[in-house]
Formats: sequence, C-alpha cells, structure tokens
Amino acid sequence: MKKKVEILAPAKNLYQGMAAINAGADAVYIGAPQFGARSNATNPVEDIAQLVEYAHLFKAKVYVVLNTILYDNELETCRELIYELYAIGVDALIVQDMAILEMDLPPIVIHASTQANNRDPKHVKFLADAGIKQVVLARELNLDQIREIRNATDVDLEFFVSGALCVSFSGNCYMSVANGERSANRGSCAQNCRLPYRLFDGKGETLIENSHLLSIKDLDLSDQLPNLIEAGITSFKIEGRLKDIVYVKNNVSYLRQKLDAFLENNDKFEKASSGRTFYNFVPEMDRSFNRGYTDYFLNHRKERIGSWETPKSQGQQIGKLVEVRGKGYIIENSDLLNNGDGLYFVNEQGEADGAQVNVILNNVVIPNTFKPIKEGTMIYRNSDAEFNKIVEREDSAVRKIGVKMTFTETGDGFQLTVEDEDGHTSSATIKAAKEISKSGESISGIKKNLAKAGSTPFIVDEINIELSDNWFLPTSKINDIRRTVLDELIDVRIKGYHREEFQMTKTDHPYPVAQLDFTYNVSNKMARAFYHRHGVTDIEKAFELQWDPGKSRVMVTKYCVKYELGKCWKYNKDTMGEKLSEPLVLKHGEVEYKLKFNCKPCEMEIWEKDAEFEIEEY
Repeated sequence: MKKKVEILAPAKNLYQGMAAINAGADAVYIGAPQFGARSNATNPVEDIAQLVEYAHLFKAKVYVVLNTILYDNELETCRELIYELYAIGVDALIVQDMAILEMDLPPIVIHASTQANNRDPKHVKFLADAGIKQVVLARELNLDQIREIRNATDVDLEFFVSGALCVSFSGNCYMSVANGERSANRGSCAQNCRLPYRLFDGKGETLIENSHLLSIKDLDLSDQLPNLIEAGITSFKIEGRLKDIVYVKNNVSYLRQKLDAFLENNDKFEKASSGRTFYNFVPEMDRSFNRGYTDYFLNHRKERIGSWETPKSQGQQIGKLVEVRGKGYIIENSDLLNNGDGLYFVNEQGEADGAQVNVILNNVVIPNTFKPIKEGTMIYRNSDAEFNKIVEREDSAVRKIGVKMTFTETGDGFQLTVEDEDGHTSSATIKAAKEISKSGESISGIKKNLAKAGSTPFIVDEINIELSDNWFLPTSKINDIRRTVLDELIDVRIKGYHREEFQMTKTDHPYPVAQLDFTYNVSNKMARAFYHRHGVTDIEKAFELQWDPGKSRVMVTKYCVKYELGKCWKYNKDTMGEKLSEPLVLKHGEVEYKLKFNCKPCEMEIWEKDAEFEIEEY
C-alpha cells in the first residue's frame, strides 16, 4: 500500500480554510474559540463544523490547534471543548500541553505541536509511545536529524516547509511575557523579535546602530520535498494562520504542483486526498508575503538568514534602478509591474523603504509619492495588484472530483449511475416513454448534457451510453437525473468518510529526562501528574508562573548574531578579524538583552539585562 503524503494549510477562518482545500490542500489546521497559539485567529465551533463537512467531501482532514499551555482553571473548559470538536467530526487535535493526555477524552487523534520540544529521537519516540499519532518537528532540524528521528519511531512526522520562522526554539520564547506579560505560549506573542535593536559590545561601543537584528527570513523548502519525504516527512506544513487569502491560495497551489510532480507515477507515495485542482493563475512563492527566503538549517548552517532591514514583506525581485527621470524611475524589467503595485527597496541609509506605483508612462514608473533612490538599487515588488486581484477571485482555484457516468435503460425508462474516483456510487432512474429520436442525435445530446457538472464539485471524465436504440429524451429530464445523482453523491461521500479514531490510554513508560526546567512549560496539576507518572522527579514551574524580572533567560535559538556579523570562530575563523568584546548587548528603548553564545551545540541564548553568566572562551 502506498504511503499518503499531505499538504497541510493554515486556515484563519472558514472561508480561507475552504479556499485552501480548493487550492489543493490535503488537510487544514484551524483555531478553536480558545486555547490556540494565535489568539487573533479563533473560530466558532459552528464554522469549524462547516469546514469539516467541506473538507471531508474531498477526503481532506481538519486539525484543530489547542496548542497553548493551560492553567488549572481552564482544564475542564478545554476538555468540554474537545468533546464538542470530536462531535462535529474533527480529525485531530494539535496540542502542546501534556495535561490533555491526562484528560478523560473521546477517541480523537492527538498530534504534538512543534511547541512541545520535538527536537530529538528520544522525545519523539516517547510521544509516539504515549499515543501521539503525528509529531510536528522543530524547524531547526536538518535532514540528518530528521532521519535519526524516523529511525527511532514510525510515528507520522510533520514539518514546516513555507512561511514565517520563529527565531526561538518553538515553545521556548519568553521575550513577550517578560516585557509586557503577553505570553507566546498563551497565544499572545508581541513579536519582540521583529523590533529594531542597537547592538553594543562588552566595552559599550555601538556595533550596529539600528537594525531588526532578531528578524529572520521566511522559510521555503519547496525544492526539498523529495529529500524530506526520503528522510521520513509525510506532512508538509505551511505557516500562516494570520496571513491573507492570497498568501494561502498561492502557497498551497505552488506546493501542490511541486508535490504532484514528484508523486506522478510514484510507486511508494500518493496524495492524501481526492480530486484535482484547476488554476486560473500561475502560483509563485515570491509573489506572496515574504521577507526573502531561506532553507534555514535543513542542509546545515551555510548562509546568513537575517532579515535585518525590515520585518515586513520584501516580495518579488524585479530589477535594478537604472535611472531617476523627473519624478519617476527607469527600472529593469519594469514591464512586469502594474499600476497599484507596491515597491520595496533599501534606501541610502540602509533602511527598508517603499513606494506605490501610480502609473507607468513610456516605461517610466511614476509613484504616488516620489522618493529619491540611488541608481543600482535593487527594486522588489511586495504587493502585486493584478496578481492579488486574480487570486482573490473564487474561481482562481477550483477543485473537482473525477466521475465516470453510465447511462442505461430500464423497463419503463432510464437509469444513470455515477462512480467517483474513490469508488463511491450513486444512481437514479426516471420513467419515460421510449421514442426513437427523429433527429438521430439523441445519444450525442445525452452525452453533452450529462457532461455539464457545472458548479458541483465533480468533473465528468468518462460517459458510457448503453441503449438498445437511439431513444429520444428531453434535455430537462437528462438535467434532472444528472443533478439528482450528483447531489446524492455529495451526501454519499460525506457520510462515507472514514475518520480515524484512537482512544488514548494512560501509559507509564519513562520520560527521556528525570528533571524538567521551565522550558517544558508545566503550568497545571494535570501536566505535573503526567510527568510524575512517567518517572520525572523534579518539575520546575512554567516561566509564566515564576518569572524573575530582569534575570531570566528569555530565548534559545540556532540563529546566531555573531555568525550574521561574520564573527563566528567556527565558521568565519579565517576572515573574522579581531575578536568581539563580550557580552554583546541588544537594546530597544529602555529594554536590554545580553547575548550568550554556546558554540559547542551552536546555539545563542538571550538573557535579560541583570542576568549573570560565564562567557564561553574559544
């Protein structure tokens, strides 16, 4: 049997979830009314129920994110919500808090969120043995590390392949709560990593005056899908539950075409849902919101990944500024631009800047507001007005399920039987007098009208007419029987959908470590009971419950400011020049952070200003 491979798309709401499915997603993930890591992307249960029904028509799945940490007074509310989600047919829950595994649950499948520290084989195997069916791996992993995890367990593995990157290890960023009491683990990240900072060395001298030093590029692993499948990934996740519909449809469509090309005639893997999508636009990743792209650490550390100029979208590269002419610009490849486009460039001060195209006259791009730009500056388009207009249309991506029709006669009339690509069937009969067609075109006319699937989710791939003679049949009756059979087939598909179920049972196999610090985010009595039963002896409270102002470590990351500066002794030893005086300090307004570099595991830590630590010598 072939292994199913899925594209997993974000759904900000019901409308975007349906659009993602139409664009070719095999599954979507969506926020519930509470307990999701994006507090601005919540949805009523009634909307999720509609999305479930629509998704199941195409054998696509709906996962609901309940991936915040929970407090004691929320445990029962969360449990009741899970029962509601199970009742409406949700396929799985994506969770961070192990308290959920302690609850009396319905037989619903559980996935482990990337917030749950899924970075090593022992931890992932533990989760699989506890009953977790799919694990969202940490973004920082490389292909070798993914293979090690796959060799340790056969649990389904999910991996982000496009969208924004969290600079911190997921679930272990506490900058937001430390500087405003907005917890990222509670769905309210303030995105402190996207702010501009000044960088000082240990002598107090300014190294960088004002840059977004913790902001990194966006992820694009679209060319790595075959390598990821070989390494063990079967679910390709797109980040973006707060992004707009153009981003969702464009990214899903692009990845759908990439993955389909790999799956064509593949004897080991197949797509995880039904139907095929027809596009009225050409998807391109760089026409979506992006800060420039990176493959992060998938193929190990090999390039700079910072997006220091701005946390906003850079977009699609157009060409260099050739000349300023009057109040307009001569730009390479300006024929790609349209009125209303947004332009992005870095000005002479090294800051991100932009302009909007008002009109293009005789190859001169005239902006709404003129800004001086140095010749040779690279110009990008971060808002494509014409592309957005096309993609926003409902018919820009249309998904259809292939069917085969057989039209036969009965004793007192005719019968139409339809079989879809998954083997579901539906049939109906009509009573009609059998009269020979006078025009001699009845059979061709029947075929023509049966093929009109119209706005239904079906496309007719084959029609077989099995009649004893060239009988006449009114067009209205052909249309009626076709509509009846296809409407019934919709119900047959939805009712015939098989949802995987799994009843969690409590286990007591040993947890990989015996002591948990605050990064394990234990914030309630049920999570504490879970870990104790699995042999953990020491459990520190979650950061949110015991924060020590001014002295805490607020982030651990594989991203490295020294490496970005070309001052890494490991990678830039021959070119780094004079060693930096440490500790390096980031400052935004009155807020300061110290940077600690752990070179052996190749990680950087961010600490509040009053913290004390030893500087690693090299």
